Amino acid sequence: MQWTSALAIFVLFWVLAAFVVLPIGIRSLHEAGSEIVPGQERGAPANFDPKPILWRTTLLGAVMFALYYVNYVEGWITVANFAFLNPA
Repeated sequence: MQWTSALAIFVLFWVLAAFVVLPIGIRSLHEAGSEIVPGQERGAPANFDPKPILWRTTLLGAVMFALYYVNYVEGWITVANFAFLNPA
């Protein structure tokens, strides 16, 4: 696998991990009991801190990519495993 392909696949896993990690630990203004300014959305995050989210996302993306790469090298799951989808 070329390094550019590996990087592209890692970025895809990173974005997927971001959508999984983003809502974890976030409390809305309404849940936190914070004062809501007129015009402000009640569901806006009260405690948003991007640094731990980026770390968790990178860690989860790296784990998912590592599993993908080991499967790529070892061949645990191949196209032949999905032959039942096309019985022809």
